[in-house]
Amino acid sequence: MFSNKDLERYSRQIILKKVGILGQKKIQNAKILIVGCGGLGTPVIDLLCRSGIGEIGIMDQDKVDISNLHRQVMFTSDDVGKYKVNILKKKINKINKKVRVKTYRVKAEDENLGKILKQYDVIVDGTDNFKAKFLLNEFSIKYKKKLIIGAISKFEGHIFTFDLSLKKSPCLKCFYQGEPSEGVLDCETDGILGPTAVIAGSLQANEVLKSILNVGKNLSSHILIIDLLDLKFRKVLFKKRKGCVCENI
Repeated sequence: MFSNKDLERYSRQIILKKVGILGQKKIQNAKILIVGCGGLGTPVIDLLCRSGIGEIGIMDQDKVDISNLHRQVMFTSDDVGKYKVNILKKKINKINKKVRVKTYRVKAEDENLGKILKQYDVIVDGTDNFKAKFLLNEFSIKYKKKLIIGAISKFEGHIFTFDLSLKKSPCLKCFYQGEPSEGVLDCETDGILGPTAVIAGSLQANEVLKSILNVGKNLSSHILIIDLLDLKFRKVLFKKRKGCVCENI
């Protein structure tokens, strides 16, 4: 049951016909894992904890660097040199004490990812390299999870949504058959404008909530390409690829 304070806190969500009390309960019962707590991960974490997600797992081995501050919206100058997951747990608690937070101060690897990932309903990729994205793709296929992937550089973002419990669903490797060449969608090499990261992360958070609520159109079998320099948004269709790792879902 929701307290009167809960009803007031989430009133602007609950009033939406596609949310309501039942939808808010779905949000409250959801368990979301965010892998990578940087330019994409921090707006996702911020928006999801404010929405009332029941449990958030955050996975990142890094400390806050001063170069992070222009786009990683939950960190301040006081946080530089401290572990990201430790800082984020404290800040989530300040925003919404009812959100359960689990922290994983590790790099996503074969040895740990399966054990962690299988505890969650939706997996959000906020990593900055395709090796990690493909690993998340592999384990999400194995455990039939919903996976929401983001990639950013310069003024551009790419967003994917996969429901890997469905036989018809393609996966990341249906689109990228191999790792893109070095420097493609790489913030460190290409640079990134802060709002690009935040907008892409916000779209990922929106996809998470739609997935939990099962409302609207998702990005299944599409990539959403956002170009914030020229204000162009494109949805590009792609199909499940024969011989792909997801073929036997």
